Amino acid sequence: MPLIFLLLALAAPLCAQKPFDVDALLKLARVSDPQVSPDGRTVAFTVQTVDVDANKRSSNIYVVPVSGGAPVRITHSGDRNERPRWSPDSRRIAFISDRSGTPQVWIMDADGSNPRQVTYLATGAGGVLYSPDGANLLFTSEVYPECGADNACNAKRLEEEKNSKVKARIYTTLLYRHWSEWQGARRRHLLVVPAAGGEVKDLTPGDRDVPPFSLGGPDDYAISPDGAEVAYVAIFDEVPAVSTNSDIYVVPITGGEPTKITQNPAADNSPAYSPDGKYLAWRAQYRPGYESDRWRLVVLERATGNLTSLTESTDRWVTSFTWSPDSTRIFFTLEDRGRQGVQMVPVSGGGALTIVSGSRTIDDIRLTPDGKTLVYTQQTGSRPSEIFAAPSGGAERQLTHFNDVLLSEYDLPRFEEFTVEAPDQARVSSFLLKPPGFQAGRRYPVLFLIHGGPQGAWGESWSYRWNAQVFAGAGFVVVMPNPRGSTGYGQKFIDEINSDWGGKPFDDIMAVADYVAKQPWADPEKMAAAGGSYGGYMVNWILGHTQRFKALVSHAGVYDLASKFGETEELWFPLWEFRGAPWENPEVYEKFSPSKYAKEFRTPTLVIHGELDFRVPYGQGLQLFTALQLQKVPSKLLVFPDEGHWILKPQNSVLWYKTVLDWLTEWVNKPRVPAPQAEPAPQP
Repeated sequence: MPLIFLLLALAAPLCAQKPFDVDALLKLARVSDPQVSPDGRTVAFTVQTVDVDANKRSSNIYVVPVSGGAPVRITHSGDRNERPRWSPDSRRIAFISDRSGTPQVWIMDADGSNPRQVTYLATGAGGVLYSPDGANLLFTSEVYPECGADNACNAKRLEEEKNSKVKARIYTTLLYRHWSEWQGARRRHLLVVPAAGGEVKDLTPGDRDVPPFSLGGPDDYAISPDGAEVAYVAIFDEVPAVSTNSDIYVVPITGGEPTKITQNPAADNSPAYSPDGKYLAWRAQYRPGYESDRWRLVVLERATGNLTSLTESTDRWVTSFTWSPDSTRIFFTLEDRGRQGVQMVPVSGGGALTIVSGSRTIDDIRLTPDGKTLVYTQQTGSRPSEIFAAPSGGAERQLTHFNDVLLSEYDLPRFEEFTVEAPDQARVSSFLLKPPGFQAGRRYPVLFLIHGGPQGAWGESWSYRWNAQVFAGAGFVVVMPNPRGSTGYGQKFIDEINSDWGGKPFDDIMAVADYVAKQPWADPEKMAAAGGSYGGYMVNWILGHTQRFKALVSHAGVYDLASKFGETEELWFPLWEFRGAPWENPEVYEKFSPSKYAKEFRTPTLVIHGELDFRVPYGQGLQLFTALQLQKVPSKLLVFPDEGHWILKPQNSVLWYKTVLDWLTEWVNKPRVPAPQAEPAPQP
């Protein structure tokens, strides 16, 4: 070894690693969407980076050999270059770019040279796919239904809408807004254009979104291997706001009348043809109206119409899947106890085999055309996503290392796991993250992070929102419980939250808190709790039911269940969770509404909401803050006028983390104060 490298190697361990913080979080490259070339040699993928000063995100496309080597960036214009999809001959890549001003379909050579714009739509383009025969490109665009693929018509309507002095909206049906956007006159349609350029055709005309607005997978459309047919997901129910019934349809790629494939009254999504064209597979739920039913993997034999569920033997959700090149097997990802690995099941049926496992989260799985190498993204609680390859019978290798140098500067402890017994003897698992430089014998403040969903879970994965490493870097022991309702622990465990939001899940979290308070590293007088969405609801529930925490943070939390019902958009969710509307089942809404217990609020609370949050409308946060202020409970309100359910803009994210950490640090270190006395309301 050369002397200079020897000296550097010896010196490296002497460099003290820093606690992780939000500045480091936003410097990370976000690696996603690996796509293996048809010749099996190369992986194309997307890397997103953040420019905090410019307050924006940019994405570019890279390639890396499957056998290993240095990744090469192949896009250099525009802020948005994403969704690389290979031509069948591996010579070209179709992608989405905004380099001409709006997102459009582009094609470039495999090395990034000779970029060529294919679409010129006023309504933009997204979600591009190459047809397996290389003749066509399938993509989405939000068009005016009466215009379809007529670009001149769409451009005229856009200009009229832009120049109109009247901005009022008129609705006669539900769903009139969704997540953070009001429903406008446009609808997402599937369009097709020749790869060489030419006339654009609308394959899904009509007043509906294809693919639908929600309940979808990463790709809710696919092209048959012969290039003749397109399978897609659509919702035809009269009131989509109260229905989870999405179905799969097929239509000729030349256009025409669609044919409905599925008869399931619940959700079907993510259709994918087998490479030989004999089968069509998709994910399915069986209980109508329930968005958190178990996701199964089903396969249709196209010639016979025989339908088989391939994963009935497992009580876990199928999250994504891909076909083997010989069409005999399906590889799929499965969430299990905070981890996500890869399993394989024969199309002929039988038990699934574990292919890749371990304390990590694997996603975006792809197979090389010879079926011998699995390519995927991998992340853990201490490492964000990078691309890996696992040859059959060989050692797993990491193909990308975008964040290695940056992360080497920081002390990133690994997640630990523990399990406690709830009052009803249920086993409740939690993840634990100790602060950098943890010292045995010292007591630390403890922060409980409560996940949203509620049908979600903490696990061995990296997060850019509620990043546990940032909170640990600030000196907290971070505890992430997975109470009733959490995914990955069986469907019964999930279902036990239904109509019991403040019951068993609260008991589970308190059982975890009881256990933690007895640990030698925990300061029971310095415990705080924070959460968003359902986690915000649980923080609001905690406010009225215990004073064991010194500080609370409620982000986008439900305060009043009945009023939230009338303001939210995906109504199937409360209709299932609370067994009807407030006027149909008022007892459940009243019993589990945090607003009912406002008189008991005592704990200093930070309230955060986005004004564009239509899932948990920000009036919920205003009601909570009003109740806290009138009762003289120390409280602060942070409102983001330009954000929805999640805080996504870089500078807003910096402010979010700073405000949360400042609040937690201030109040966990303050002595408890006597309960405030609210002033009586003035009498008329």
